Amino acid sequence: MGIRLEIGDDFAKYRTLRSQLPDRGPIYPMFDVASSYIDEGNGFWICGFDPSGELVHTQAVRLLDLEGVSLAQHLNTHRHKYITPDSTPDPDLTFYSGPQALQTITGKVCYQGEFWLRASGLGGPRSHGATSLLSRVLLEIMVGAWNPAFVFALVPQRLAAKGAHLRYGYSHCEPGRWLGQDQQVTEEDHLIWMGAKDMANLLARTPQGVRRPNSVSKLRVAGPSTKTKHHLQA
Repeated sequence: MGIRLEIGDDFAKYRTLRSQLPDRGPIYPMFDVASSYIDEGNGFWICGFDPSGELVHTQAVRLLDLEGVSLAQHLNTHRHKYITPDSTPDPDLTFYSGPQALQTITGKVCYQGEFWLRASGLGGPRSHGATSLLSRVLLEIMVGAWNPAFVFALVPQRLAAKGAHLRYGYSHCEPGRWLGQDQQVTEEDHLIWMGAKDMANLLARTPQGVRRPNSVSKLRVAGPSTKTKHHLQA
């Protein structure tokens, strides 16, 4: 599809690449080295470039050690890193609630975020299945590297209503809300997630592929560094 993928674990470089997109909101704190500790031991990113070298796609994943801690507890403690910037008047008093899975997601957990694919009209990659393929690239590398018990993401309600979780490959989607001090809804984010069996089932299926088989370019992938660390850090 004419998209060259670069996969990396230097999040200072990712921050620089992300700054090339002034039409997007700020980078989320969970993937920003200025706000969080993240490196090759607990995260990697994928960026896609068009033939002219322009950035047209981003996504990232982070490994969380939630052994003995529920996702609900984690989000309460680290909510500032998940709240959409400027979406609430008081992040200190804003909490996420709703999905039942918040209480059962625990252990080795991955968080997928920063997914963006430039819209290019009816003839662009979105129209031909690129979202599913790009998400699967990340999920395959993630499972091979860490074999997590769960993976989750937060998706705006308007996208969840259109079945975004299915395009990303997720099996479960539960409505959720960020509530402010007076229980006012500051933002509606659905929790999408998969367990280990869901991920295994997804990766056992043959990818559908893009829907332009006569014009698909060979995908060139630049791999991440070979350095590894075995510690986990939220």
